Amino acid sequence: MADLADSVESMEQLATVWRAMVLDRDADADVRDLPGIAVRWADCRFAFWNCVTLTEVGADAALVERRLGEAAEIMRAKRHPGFLWVFEDLLDAEARAALPAAAERAGLAYAFPGTGMAGDLLPLPEPAHPDLTFVRVRTDEQLRAYADLNSRAYGFRLEDGRDGLAGSALWKQEVHAYLGMRGDVPVTCAATVAADGRLFVVLVATDPRWERRGYGEAVTRKALYEGARATGLTRATLHATAAGAPVYPRIGFRPNSPMGFYGLG
Repeated sequence: MADLADSVESMEQLATVWRAMVLDRDADADVRDLPGIAVRWADCRFAFWNCVTLTEVGADAALVERRLGEAAEIMRAKRHPGFLWVFEDLLDAEARAALPAAAERAGLAYAFPGTGMAGDLLPLPEPAHPDLTFVRVRTDEQLRAYADLNSRAYGFRLEDGRDGLAGSALWKQEVHAYLGMRGDVPVTCAATVAADGRLFVVLVATDPRWERRGYGEAVTRKALYEGARATGLTRATLHATAAGAPVYPRIGFRPNSPMGFYGLG
């Protein structure tokens, strides 16, 4: 049951952290815990802040099909697109096998894969990289640079990424958000935030022009190091994209549930 417990932790961390993130973006955001579905939807142009996820453990195929239909209806009622996050290990074996066809029937299209990860890995040694200096995000200009790095890394328009972060007091004060700088140029970023006794790693990104130099790992280590030093927390969680999945085990994270991201077809 340890692996399942880690997968449940991963889903619950999403629900906890995204509640804070979307309410920071819009105090009237749609934040609801429905039967089997957590809604965390800022309805802004930054698609990652528009999220629904399935929350039941051991759901069978019939229940999952019903929840997919309900999730799709919630998404259709919104102005801006977002994602349904499915933690596949929370479904029973039959439901996992039936998921692609059930999602298609609900009008959902598979967008990209992810992986939940966690580890009791702190404290880490103070990080360094010969190419980089690290700067904590404290100003609107630095926060805009952080948003732009995410837009470039994930293929969003710059104005859409800025709509997710611009002007946030939370990100400048409570989130341990760091830019990795080559001289005066921000090339990579990562952040951690305290959530239910853990540090959650959020919105790691590297400018595509500066990939494969170890920058993402270095700035993630910096965000973890400073987050742990400030909070005393020693366990950390994250949700990795396919690009990031090979990096995080080098820091000490272990994968738990595979994840699927779905948008409206």
